[in-house]
This record gives sequence, structure tokens and C-alpha cells, in this order.
Amino acid sequence: MAASAPTPATFSATVSAITSAFGDPTRRAIYLFARGRAEGATAAQVADEFGLHPNVARHHLDKLAAGGYLEVAVERSAGTGAGRPSKHYRAVGEKVELQMPVRTDDLVLELLGKTLAALPRETAERMAEEVGADYGRAMAAGMVGADAQVAQRSLRSALHAVADALTAHGFAAHTESRNNQLRIVNTHCPFGDTAIDHPVICAVDRGMVRGMLGALYGDVDTSLESSRPQGDTFCVTSF
Repeated sequence: MAASAPTPATFSATVSAITSAFGDPTRRAIYLFARGRAEGATAAQVADEFGLHPNVARHHLDKLAAGGYLEVAVERSAGTGAGRPSKHYRAVGEKVELQMPVRTDDLVLELLGKTLAALPRETAERMAEEVGADYGRAMAAGMVGADAQVAQRSLRSALHAVADALTAHGFAAHTESRNNQLRIVNTHCPFGDTAIDHPVICAVDRGMVRGMLGALYGDVDTSLESSRPQGDTFCVTSF
């Protein structure tokens, strides 16, 4: 039996869980560090590796453990027969499986594209972007709760959170810096060929970015560097 599509509440909760665990770039690096060690990692080892206070290192590890990405065992480090046992954090399995049964219904997308194409282009793009922005704001609220406006302290950290949420939504997005500009790069589009046939649909994900970023950081000027409907390999938005 095929998995049913997630409800908005289920999707929001899943995005919230993923971004809570991996929305911080340091936390992602800590997860990879622990995963690369057969014996796992202690808070002290993570603190030394990343130049963190042990309490901060422990906070990151506990977040990953709470999300089910690391398991915890209290034991002595290998090769030491004395001393107090420490918590060792090990990766669960070989890789993180994000159980996110998001489905793309090609027929619905095709009908949506044709409906939008029947409207004047400016009207259709405005409507599609506003729908995306509303959903983006709802996603941001699910990530950080009522304190969305102050949750992010920098544009870079806000963009990381947006990219992670887009990835959970099927966009395979990541952030990068080029020529002193921050960018979000989408290497996969869940709208598929429908976005190429009906480029107005791209306004939906532009709206999602605008809505999430506005809630997490504030209004920011953006520019579309490239997009698949224009013949490019990836969709890239600069900030």
C-alpha cells in the first residue's frame, strides 16, 4: 500500500524536527564528526574539535540524540581503565533516514500550471508567490514557534534554516557564498517538468523562501540568478 501524503500538521512537525536537529551548520558538522568515529564522540572531544565550551558541545549532541540521530551510551573511553565514564554519542545506523513521504501528484501540478497559465502572467505570478509566502510563514512558525521574529541572529543562519526546510520539502537545497553574496541553490525541483512547461509555478517556491526568510530574519532583497525553466541546471537565488 502506498504511503499516504502527510497532513499539513505532520509535514510541519517533520520539518520542525529536521531543522531543529540540522538547521545549525555546527550541529551538522558535529553529527558528521560523531558518525565518522566508530566509538562515537564525547562532549569533551567535540568541544576540542570545534573550539566550543563543553556545555555548548553537550547541547548540540543532546539535540541530535533527542531527534534520534545519535544514540548515547555511558562508558569509559577505549584504552582507559580508570576515570569516570563519559557519555559517548554514536550515529544511529549508517545514515540518517528522513522519513518524509512527500509526493508530487503530476496531474494536480499539470492542472495547476494550466490554471495559472490561463490568467494574465503578472496576476498569476503574484497569486502563486503569495500562496507560497503564506505557506513559508506557516513553515517558519512550525520551526521556531512564537519567537520566529527573533529566532535567527544572522542572515546566514536564517538561510541555512530555509534551505533545510526546502530540502525537507523536496527541493534538495543548500546555501553557499560566492562573490560576497549568499545564495540558495536548489538542485532538485519537486514540481518536475511542470515547472518547465509552466514557469509561473516557480513563483510558489520564491514565495516560500520570501515567507520563511521574512519570518526568520526580515525582508531581504533577492535576485534570481538562474532557473531550470530558463535552461539552467539549477535554480539559484542570491541575497
